[in-house]
Amino acid sequence: MVNLTLRFVNCCRAADLRVSTAEVLDAVQQLALVDPYDEFQFHTVLRTNFAKSHRDQDRFEQLYKLFFHEMKSDLTGVEITPESAGFDEVIAQMAEELESDGDAMKQALLDFMAGKPLGYLDLINKLHKQEEQAATGLKSNMTQLSSRLEVMLKINDMKQKVLQFMGGNHAVVDDSVKGRIEDEFSRRLESAYDLLTKEPKTKNSGLKQVAHSDEHYTEIGQIPFSSLSGEEIEEVRDVIRQLVKKLEEIATLRYSVAKKGDIDVKKTLRRAGKYLGIPIEIVRKDKPLRKGKIVVICDVSGSVWATARFMLNILYALQECFSKVKSFIFVSELAEVTDYFIEKEVNDAIEAIMKDAPINYYAQTDYGMAFQNFKNGHLPDLDKKTTLIIIGDARSNYQNPQDHILRQLRDKCRRIIWLNPEQERYWSDGDSEMYTYKSHCHEVRACGNLNQLIDFIQELVL
Repeated sequence: MVNLTLRFVNCCRAADLRVSTAEVLDAVQQLALVDPYDEFQFHTVLRTNFAKSHRDQDRFEQLYKLFFHEMKSDLTGVEITPESAGFDEVIAQMAEELESDGDAMKQALLDFMAGKPLGYLDLINKLHKQEEQAATGLKSNMTQLSSRLEVMLKINDMKQKVLQFMGGNHAVVDDSVKGRIEDEFSRRLESAYDLLTKEPKTKNSGLKQVAHSDEHYTEIGQIPFSSLSGEEIEEVRDVIRQLVKKLEEIATLRYSVAKKGDIDVKKTLRRAGKYLGIPIEIVRKDKPLRKGKIVVICDVSGSVWATARFMLNILYALQECFSKVKSFIFVSELAEVTDYFIEKEVNDAIEAIMKDAPINYYAQTDYGMAFQNFKNGHLPDLDKKTTLIIIGDARSNYQNPQDHILRQLRDKCRRIIWLNPEQERYWSDGDSEMYTYKSHCHEVRACGNLNQLIDFIQELVL
């Protein structure tokens, strides 16, 4: 039972379900206290130890079903039957033929058909996480698709080989069991195909999705930022200035009060000596302020910029409320623009960003490439005190979304908030990847007008 559990753990790790050595030891110890032949108890022990959050449960169930049910059918059971003997014979003869071929992908598929899914799961996990390489000139995000196509072709080749073995003289198998063996091979290859084409979906039950906003301003508050006239833009800026001033005062008072820590008993008693032992002067321990950090990744393509300029403006006006604010912009490639706000006044900095930042403003929007650039060059900017704010419509021109990178960023920071200037009813239209990305976010909200922006800023600061 221990060896079987360890093999399952290896498959979990190959499929990117993180299982630590301590969790394996705990599971083995707990299996000794239950009846491991009772599947309910066995399944409960493994799930309790290996599926550590709601986000891991679906993936665990998929792997458990694959390893303990689909890979352990009657044909490959402990009891030796004509079916199982014939199945093993076909596998052995196909393995001999592939040995001279040297095709690692076909070997992984053959092992999968033989009930050893480790190599194929590792192959699929690497394929799902395959990152597109940044290219100069004409860029294409076809790397992952072409890799999947190659695996599909190998699966079809394996189907043809199975039919050749079953129909020819390679396998001496009784005609009465050929049909069952062919069905079992077909089922396992179909399972391999499903693992390839159906990417694992992450359960995000803790997602905060804000659909409605309070009506702070009846007229100006409901107009989309992209539709504001010149006069309305100035009116919105006045509202934002008043809001910023109010929030700064509230935040300053809150942090001032929060600085008072617990009573320092030793110092209080020492000073009480001046008053005949009566603790008249209460001394409190110094408590350092715990201000959060903000990292902003902002899409500055034409469809989003009207919202992004207001967001960048207000976040930098609220720098006193946070210990650090860092900003990045992108269309396809990513560029840091933090220094622009340090060296210039906010409005001047925003104008300079739209002219001088080292990015191609006329490129096609590519969120996957932007996330890859951030991961490669700026991952240390994230820690467990950092809130990552992404501003964009998630429209990536049908390029590879590379959402697995967003999952890695989630693991590094305190929370991810996605602000989409489009209303939610448009998130599933056309090239929008919003429903792909939101499974890795802690909070998503529409933020395309003044009322929605005020709601977000008040919650962020207060």
